[in-house]
Amino acid sequence: MVRRLCDETDARRLLNPGPVAIVTTMWRGMANAAPVAWTAPLSMAPPLVGVVIHPHRHTADMIRFSQAFAINIPGPSLLKQTAFLGSQTGLNTNKLEAAGLELFSGQQIEAPLIEGCLAWIECGLQDVIAIGDHTMFVGRVVRVQALDEAYAQHWLLRSRQYSPLTYIGGTRYAVVGDPLEAVIEVDAQGGLVLESAEEREKREEEEARERELRKIEGDEGLAEMQD
Repeated sequence: MVRRLCDETDARRLLNPGPVAIVTTMWRGMANAAPVAWTAPLSMAPPLVGVVIHPHRHTADMIRFSQAFAINIPGPSLLKQTAFLGSQTGLNTNKLEAAGLELFSGQQIEAPLIEGCLAWIECGLQDVIAIGDHTMFVGRVVRVQALDEAYAQHWLLRSRQYSPLTYIGGTRYAVVGDPLEAVIEVDAQGGLVLESAEEREKREEEEARERELRKIEGDEGLAEMQD
């Protein structure tokens, strides 16, 4: 696996699918990590990203004190470690050590980066904004890295192993996948063409094939074949 540098503006695309982010921090020699579901690209020039954290969390204090943080984007191989980090407090526990995670040094900030993730975004703290019962920490992106197998100006999503996790609530996560390309066509009046001739032909072929299978196998047999 090759880890390569990306442009700082790539941070916005790395965050576009809403992947889970493990935020790492370092203050006075103590490292901490916490999974965060609420992240957002905020600006391209300068490159800014935001992470939203409850102000009473230990991670919020660590970011304020250190004036920096890193966003680590895990894949499914780190599912249990990600969930574990969210179930513990870093006040009395070295969560990174307890989770058995390997670390490597950031290139621009002191916060450690987590080995085994798919991408990493290093940030200096640009602003702190209170929003309702949470706080948005605005980070100025100073370094971005990603695995070649996972990202090349967009998430590749070629395999489950190299696709980011997304959080769907409780203890449930999902893997981002099944990329679709939108080919836009408009009619003479400027309206959207919902189905091109090729798409219609493909759909009709699939429907005809399904009807033929139903004749041969019956509804039960077709359901078994699809399972």
